[in-house]
Amino acid sequence: MAQNENLVFGVNPVLEKIRASSADILEILISDGSDRVALRIGQEAARLGLRVVTVQRKVLDRLVEGQRHQGVVAKVAAYSYLPFEELLQKISATKDLEWILILDGLTDPRNFGALLRSAAAVGIRYVVIPKDRSVEITPVAVKASAGAAYHVSITRVTNLRRAISQLKERDYWVVGLDCGSPASIYEKSYPPRLAIVVGSEGKGMRPLILRECDFLVSIPMLGKVESLNVGAAAAVFFYELLRQSRNLKPRNG
Repeated sequence: MAQNENLVFGVNPVLEKIRASSADILEILISDGSDRVALRIGQEAARLGLRVVTVQRKVLDRLVEGQRHQGVVAKVAAYSYLPFEELLQKISATKDLEWILILDGLTDPRNFGALLRSAAAVGIRYVVIPKDRSVEITPVAVKASAGAAYHVSITRVTNLRRAISQLKERDYWVVGLDCGSPASIYEKSYPPRLAIVVGSEGKGMRPLILRECDFLVSIPMLGKVESLNVGAAAAVFFYELLRQSRNLKPRNG
């Protein structure tokens, strides 16, 4: 695969890519003998004028390095990250409800994909990640997101602490999801403009990022399990935000 290309594989991820932004799809590969779902993807792609090629299944197996592709792979242009300056311009144009997800040191692409899927489900439109020592958009992350990666705008920043400071300057409050916090997610009322910080899988947030949070909250754990997977914990929190937001002014657009 060329450096300026990426792969999207699996029925749902490819379908979501076609629906969200088909312009940067270079070609779609369908394995011979694919089931009807994969063949329908090929028909939809052909209707949009996209290049569709039938290949042997082993070609797809080799491309995705043994991942489960369900008989369909799309070659797409390399993922285009949203410049942080453009994100700041977009959020400065309105004072309405807006949530931004910030990931501090997440490294597992499957967890990343799960977070993107949950974020997109509750209407989060922007995700901020560091450029260094962090997960990025990969075929595995896109697959785990079931295509949701193409329904949110992701920006990469050199200095996460500075990015948080710039969000605060634009009237954002910053909440950190931290399992060590004595405050439950259900004890707080959240402002409409909120940046949600989630740490890495093992160590959580770095101390310097913890200090940037206006407040910290945790998921109540009543059983014998001490903590949830980062993706599951974030999803629980997202839906508490969604529940509370019913009484807030909805976002524009």
